[in-house]
Amino acid sequence: MQQNNGIDKKQMISFAVLCLVLFGFMFYFQNKQTKEAELKAQQQKTEQAKNAVKPTQATNINPSVTPNAIQTASLGNNELKLEFSSLGGQVSKVELLKYKAYDHKTDHADQPLYLINKNNSNYGFQFKDKTGKVVNTKDLVFSPTVNGNAVTLTADYNGAVIQFIYTLLPKYTLDFKVRTQGLSKITSDNKADFIWDYNVRNLEKGRAQEQSHSEFSYAFNNYKDYDYDGRTTMEEEKETLNWIGVKQQFFSSVIEAKNGFIQSKGNQENVEEGEYLKKFNYEGFVQMTGSELNQDFTWYFMPLDLPLLKSYDKNFDEILPLGWSFIGAMNRYFFMWLYGIIASWGLSAGWVIFVMTIIVKLILSPIMYKQHKLSAMMKVIRPEIDEVNAKFKDADPMKKQQATMEVYRKAGVNQMAGCLPALVQIPIFYALFRFFPNFIDLRGQGFWFAKDLTAYDDLIKLPFKVPFLGDHLSIFALACTVVILIYTVMTSGNMQQPQQEGMPNMKVLMYIFPVTFLFFLNTSASGLSWYYFVSNAINILIILVIKYVILDEKKIHAQIQSNKEKPKTEGKFQKKMREMMESAQQQQQAQEQQRNKKK
Repeated sequence: MQQNNGIDKKQMISFAVLCLVLFGFMFYFQNKQTKEAELKAQQQKTEQAKNAVKPTQATNINPSVTPNAIQTASLGNNELKLEFSSLGGQVSKVELLKYKAYDHKTDHADQPLYLINKNNSNYGFQFKDKTGKVVNTKDLVFSPTVNGNAVTLTADYNGAVIQFIYTLLPKYTLDFKVRTQGLSKITSDNKADFIWDYNVRNLEKGRAQEQSHSEFSYAFNNYKDYDYDGRTTMEEEKETLNWIGVKQQFFSSVIEAKNGFIQSKGNQENVEEGEYLKKFNYEGFVQMTGSELNQDFTWYFMPLDLPLLKSYDKNFDEILPLGWSFIGAMNRYFFMWLYGIIASWGLSAGWVIFVMTIIVKLILSPIMYKQHKLSAMMKVIRPEIDEVNAKFKDADPMKKQQATMEVYRKAGVNQMAGCLPALVQIPIFYALFRFFPNFIDLRGQGFWFAKDLTAYDDLIKLPFKVPFLGDHLSIFALACTVVILIYTVMTSGNMQQPQQEGMPNMKVLMYIFPVTFLFFLNTSASGLSWYYFVSNAINILIILVIKYVILDEKKIHAQIQSNKEKPKTEGKFQKKMREMMESAQQQQQAQEQQRNKKK
């Protein structure tokens, strides 16, 4: 039987031509994108000049209050621009000044980034008066007073004074104090119900990806424990939450209660289209003292930047979904650190990923060498394996398996060594799957035709939607699929075909895998596709170097012959496998004897 020994010269030339065409294609669109960016920047400056002064209007959420009765107050620093509405005394607008939101109409991230705007957030404290009537502060009209970086909103309800005091602080922080006087005369409640309805806005390009990253997040047990909930309902009625937040892909709105929220519950619902992604509803209670509500809170409207999150010392860094256990540690202490070191050299984000990939491949090269050496040894002993298969063709499968393992043992071939590279790649792949769409330093960073490495590139737009693929084709995903196919052809030549009926053909499965990978990568972060394109291209080069420069099949053959002559010591794993097979064979023989006796 003719064996597949990898790729021939024609395939190598085709691969080289493909790479040249791809890189030429990339450089063409890089220049085109630069010109478009310059034109867009000029248009943006013109638009900003036209809209330098634009009046704002508050949205009336209480029909009994006329628009003229609603006042607004503003606070701002170099990080946040806030607006407060006298209706409900709420934060009615939050703009993060150092970031921009993606605009699907222009296909650019050039819009002001609002976490709260157009009444998409609505919160208040609810209690019952002594007549049983439900009172919610979001329905009251407050009078605002601004004093420096603080605004005080005051409302009167049947002689009771309710004050919301907001103070803007550095690091995306808004101190929020609630003070009441005379409330005990109209209510006998010992706790108030905090209700927060929040519709998160679509801020990123990849809607499905951002939607999947939008969820409840919260801390409890004195900030020591953290949890999240991306399901329909959230129930934490036994825990006292230190803070509750709604996390998006790169930003989060969090409210902290100094004395905690109790009996918390919430629900969330996807929004399929439009400017909103999800609807969140949260409800939790805060304690009242002597029927007066005097509690301290803090709002955080913050980007999910790891150093910033850690600086709060409130377990906010857990909001960033970098993976559990050592997966998260790999992202925090290796990939983020490595990216920062390389980025300090002045390289653009795409080339930083390129250099990162090379470094990772160099670290893993000893494992790859062992893998390909094993592959070469398997190729040398293939004739002996074929002889065993022919000899035991009609024999007991267990005996054939034992004979095959004996060939491997005498040749000094450890089949399990081939599993090591795959096992190592799994946690790395999952870590990078978490890294690229959640690393805020990559947000908005373009590379060639990809305008944002945390989202997919959609240069090729389809006139219709393909199931599981979408309405576009990602060039990075296509390129990655091609090199994975080439790599599969090169590494599957020595794979043993199944000898038993009903067993799947592993070669066919290996060729199907890259195609299914396209469906996964097509809507994933383009940075991930770019990393795996470079990674697999390097794999191909490493294989060629190992095969034609480093490994010598004649020396490997001589080594195998030498191994056969040496006395063999059975390892623990081999001994365990042999004992298991012998035990299974004995059980099978015993069952056959029992069947013969019955006959």
